Amino acid sequence: MTSEAQVYVSDLSQHEGETVTMRGWLHNRRSSGKLQFLVFRDGSGFMQAVVSKADLPEEAWERTRALTQESSIELEGTVRKDARAPGGFELTVSDVKVFQIAEDYPITPKEHGVNFLLDNRHLWLRSKRQHAILRIRNEVIMSARRYLDDQGFIGCDTPIFTPNACEGTTTLFETKYFDQRAFLTQSGQLYNEAIAMAVGKTYSFGPTFRAEKSKTRRHLIEFWMIEPEVAYHELDDTIALAENLICAIIESVLERRRPELDVLERDVSKLESVKKPFHRTTYDEAAEKLEEKGTDFVPGSDFGAQDETVLAEELDRPLVVTHYPTDIKAFYMQPDAERPDRALCVDILAPEGYGEIVGGGQRIHDPELLEQRLKDHDLPRDAFQWYLDLRRYGSVPHAGFGMGIERFISWICKLEHLREAIPFPRMLYRLSP
Repeated sequence: MTSEAQVYVSDLSQHEGETVTMRGWLHNRRSSGKLQFLVFRDGSGFMQAVVSKADLPEEAWERTRALTQESSIELEGTVRKDARAPGGFELTVSDVKVFQIAEDYPITPKEHGVNFLLDNRHLWLRSKRQHAILRIRNEVIMSARRYLDDQGFIGCDTPIFTPNACEGTTTLFETKYFDQRAFLTQSGQLYNEAIAMAVGKTYSFGPTFRAEKSKTRRHLIEFWMIEPEVAYHELDDTIALAENLICAIIESVLERRRPELDVLERDVSKLESVKKPFHRTTYDEAAEKLEEKGTDFVPGSDFGAQDETVLAEELDRPLVVTHYPTDIKAFYMQPDAERPDRALCVDILAPEGYGEIVGGGQRIHDPELLEQRLKDHDLPRDAFQWYLDLRRYGSVPHAGFGMGIERFISWICKLEHLREAIPFPRMLYRLSP
């Protein structure tokens, strides 16, 4: 039997009444006398396969009885429609071939601790829940790319090794780059600005790194961001782009990944209520609200995780927060002309207590002001010479943002921790598997 003849669980509805060959793994099994019910998975989904002793040669029946959880197998049988079966179809098996009888599988149907599951993350990914999250992750990424591509954006790759900081020098991973110092990227933004000056509208998608000694449920050491940047955009333009992108992603997930949301028992009404326009507030208004709520927030400082939760957890849509103090934002943020102590920046906070999912704003386009900000932040001018060039040769107002993929997925899937939103999470005390 050639691999071209293989049928996948996701395609069973197209083969009702046909005899097919399927290859995958045994997820679970129960027996009832002369019947065996196999929960079979092949990466595209899960299904039930019914094995009757009367339908199989004795040797094939004994092979089936010897199967252990996660044994790799090939099933031949007839596709039957059954409303009671997961997905509405099951397989009546006529033959079973075994590729390997798996050893005792460490992850059993009983409850396991988080550390145990993370130690066995390479195996935990095989569960229905993790399958669902991985598929939703893929949908989030593909729909984000699709939306930006359809809007005329050019997707470009930005460096992982960089000679300078983007978001602040205290969270940099330093490494040796032959006879020079280099850092793992915190963001592709600075390079996106250069590309935007060439093509007008661009975005990057890739891993970013922050050496933050944080153990909260909202932080990873390595995470992925999609970062659009647009020439001639100002603050309101980039907010509109972010709103449109978020809504497009959610619509795509609701349309294409309902079964996975069902597996996660996600209340989809919460996602269906995410419509434009989002709620809006300024930093100063948000600070007043936190004071009214009696939190420990100190005006003039950045919002912490608990502050973000208080501000947005009861809302039906994300909250757009603008005009943070210039002093707490990155050196490249354009100050408000009417109030220079406030930056033309934006954070978008997800509802249900999931915190910031978008951060961005308008960039400084005046070369003299940018030079001054580099001095104020004690950043080496030589390392940013190329970045200053962008302000010397046809400088224009421009803006953009970064969207953290894992934060977004955590919200969409209503996960308790970001560690489930990426296949192999990197956290403060976890570097393996």
